[in-house]
Amino acid sequence: MSRTAVRPYLVAKDEEGRFRVTVRVTRFNSQGYPLVTSTLLDEHFATATLARNHVYTQYRATAADIATS
Repeated sequence: MSRTAVRPYLVAKDEEGRFRVTVRVTRFNSQGYPLVTSTLLDEHFATATLARNHVYTQYRATAADIATS
């Protein structure tokens, strides 16, 4: 298992073809392993660009903070 933290925001396409944002919080246990809590936001977007722009404006994220799949 990797001990590096995951990117805090994930932009992914759902089964209906819309893009959704998942906010991920990483914390480490006493042995140094990451524990990740993920929360899927209710909003959906027509394009990945709109989803990334939402993350930039609402969460003040940088491009390095956002992962896509």
